[in-house]
Amino acid sequence: MTVTLADVAARAQVSPATVSRVLNGNYPVAAATRERVLKAVDELDYVLNGPASALAAATSDLVGVLVNDIADPFFGIMASAVQSEIVGPGGRAGGERLAVVCNTGGSPERELTYLTLLQRQRAAAVVLTGGAIEDAAHVAAVASKLRRLAEAGTRVVLCGRPPVPDAGAVALTFDNRGGGRELTEHLLGLGHRRIGYVAGPEERTTTRDRLEGHREALAAAGVEESPGLVVHGSYDRAAGYAATRELLGRDSSLTAVVAANDTVALGACAALREAGLRIPEDVSVAGFDDLPFSVDAVPALTTVRLPLAEAAARAGRIAMGREAAPVGGVDVVGGELMVRGSTGVPRGV
Repeated sequence: MTVTLADVAARAQVSPATVSRVLNGNYPVAAATRERVLKAVDELDYVLNGPASALAAATSDLVGVLVNDIADPFFGIMASAVQSEIVGPGGRAGGERLAVVCNTGGSPERELTYLTLLQRQRAAAVVLTGGAIEDAAHVAAVASKLRRLAEAGTRVVLCGRPPVPDAGAVALTFDNRGGGRELTEHLLGLGHRRIGYVAGPEERTTTRDRLEGHREALAAAGVEESPGLVVHGSYDRAAGYAATRELLGRDSSLTAVVAANDTVALGACAALREAGLRIPEDVSVAGFDDLPFSVDAVPALTTVRLPLAEAAARAGRIAMGREAAPVGGVDVVGGELMVRGSTGVPRGV
C-alpha cells in the first residue's frame, strides 16, 4: 500500500500542509514539529510520488558534512578539508558544489534528522565525521538511512567512523585503538605504573577504542588496572579539569594522566597546576589527535597525531568521485606518536 502525505500528517499529528512545508523547506516550521514530521517520514518510509519521484532519483549540487561540534577543532579541521575538495572538474556549474555543515551537537536524533533532510534534498554526497554512538537501535537506523541515500545515488563516506555493514558507504576509520595502545606503551616504557585515564563519553566508539588500546598496553605489561583510575566525561577542557581533580582525589600517587583528546588534556594540565604539581616532573600528561595548539602548549603536549585534514580531504575526493574508494570500501588510517615535553620519567625513578 502506497504511503501518502496524509498518512504522514496523521502519524505526526499535523496538517498535510505542514508536512509539505517541512519537506519542501519553503516555510518556517517549529523545530519540534519538524522533528515529529521527519520521524513520521522515516517510520512510514514515505517517498515522493509522481513527477517528484522522478526528481528524487537525481542528485543536486548539495554536499552534506555531518559533525558533532563545529566549535571543536577536530571537526572544524575535517569539515574545512572536505569542503576544499568538493569543487572538482566535470561537475555542473563548473564543478562547484554547495557544502552544508550539519552540527549534530552529538545528538543521535539530530544526526538522523539531518540525514533525512539531505535525502529529501537529493544530496550529491554526504560525509559523516567523528565517532559513532554505540546504541543498537541508532546504529540500525543510521544504516537504514545510509542505504536509502546510496540507493538514490548519493555517495556516502564515513571519515573517522567505523564502517557500517551493507550500507553502501565507504569508511575511512582511524586506528584509535592502536594509537591508544602506543601512547600508554610510551608511558609504561618511561616507568609509569599509576596512570590515570580521562576517557570520553561512554557511548562513543572513539572512547571505547582508545580506552581498549590503553587497557591492552597495561595488560601486555602485566600492570593491573584500577577501575578507579578511569573517569568518563565529555570531550572538552572543563571535563578534563573536573576529571583530573577527581582522579587526584582518588589516588594522590598518580604519576601520569592520559586524556581522551588534546582539549581534555589542557583541562587536565590546569587541574594539576592548581594542585601544585609540575608537568612532567610530578605528573606526565598525554593527549590524542595532535590539534594545532598541542605543540604550543607549555610544555608541548605528547599526543597521537591523526591525519585529520588529509583523511577528510580524501573523503571529500571519494565523495565527489575524484578518487577511487579503497578496496572493500574500508581503509584504516593510522596515527603517529608525537613525543614532546609533557611526558617524562616518573618522580623517584
